[in-house]
Amino acid sequence: MNGADKDPWLLTPGPLTTSAEVKQAMAHDLGSRDDQFIAVNRRVRDRLVAIAGGEGTHVCVPLQGSGTFVVEAMLGNFVPPDGKVLILVNGAYGKRMAKICDYYARRYKTLETPEDTPNDPAALDEALGADAAISHVAAIHCETTSGILNPIAEIAEIVARHGRRLLIDAMSAFGAIPLDARAVPFDAAVASANKCLQGVPGMGFCIAKRNALEATKGNSPSLSLDLHDQWTAMEGNGQWRFTPPTHCILAFDKALDEFDAEGGVAGRGARYGENRRILVAGMRELGFKTLLPDALQAPIIVTFHMPGDPKFDFGVFYRRLREKGYVIYPGKLTVAPSFRIGCIGHLGEAEMKGALAAISEVIREMGVRTGKPDAA
Repeated sequence: MNGADKDPWLLTPGPLTTSAEVKQAMAHDLGSRDDQFIAVNRRVRDRLVAIAGGEGTHVCVPLQGSGTFVVEAMLGNFVPPDGKVLILVNGAYGKRMAKICDYYARRYKTLETPEDTPNDPAALDEALGADAAISHVAAIHCETTSGILNPIAEIAEIVARHGRRLLIDAMSAFGAIPLDARAVPFDAAVASANKCLQGVPGMGFCIAKRNALEATKGNSPSLSLDLHDQWTAMEGNGQWRFTPPTHCILAFDKALDEFDAEGGVAGRGARYGENRRILVAGMRELGFKTLLPDALQAPIIVTFHMPGDPKFDFGVFYRRLREKGYVIYPGKLTVAPSFRIGCIGHLGEAEMKGALAAISEVIREMGVRTGKPDAA
């Protein structure tokens, strides 16, 4: 179990296990109009822009709520009522973007590949050449449905070459997989506090090119999700328009200290990569098969095929792992029955090896001979 409070280790895509120091940072009450809180908010915004390599060109607009809130805000603000967005889909989160566009009556097309296949740059190139009405492209850097890494730099080059604008859902990648605005041109990229930056849930944020954000004035179909209005207010007095998640932001500021101390994107990504290596190697020793080949697997969350052994029951497997102090994640695939195990959060070698030992014990207790999906 995790620490004196006996919380389980969260091997999930977020919320995730946080450090004791991040938790402790929430043990303070600050007023939303207080000078100290305004200074923390300013510092957090500046640090996020720096992580994205956007100093001087981009700004950060934080927003209350889960990651989906800020994805919805991005689409509602940056795709104008007369625009049209091409959504690159290879999982549940691309499909969710399409659903948002349905709610907002924004015109869109989807370009879909299977959940175990990256976005297709050649098909994107062809689609943009064939449809001049497309004003924006929306892509997901790491699709959490499968854990697949999409070729965001190649996508960005094609979008820029066609003179269109790129919107990125970087939710499960930001902070662990490089995304540099100087090399990957985008109008907006969104993520949240409780993913690779290892804060707590309650806040998403948009890193936006300043002139692109300025052009969104009046586009938002929502008051609370109006990024331009939120940005204008913060630039004016440093304050949120509506009650901010103060405790979440205090925790996030501390989490960013830990991020810097670990070596930023390179250091965080290296630890997650090692977590993935340990996990995948250990699961394969038990017979489990990964959905993705190693070359396509981001170091965020790994999807495994369900064992074919008739004695395997995922509900029992999940509950018994939870009793041993490890929480994993159900699968979201349509291509195959699966489950997922995360590599992110305040976890390292000891926790990954502990999880593998627990998995080995549980399948033995269940009478499952092997994790192979085709076991008789």
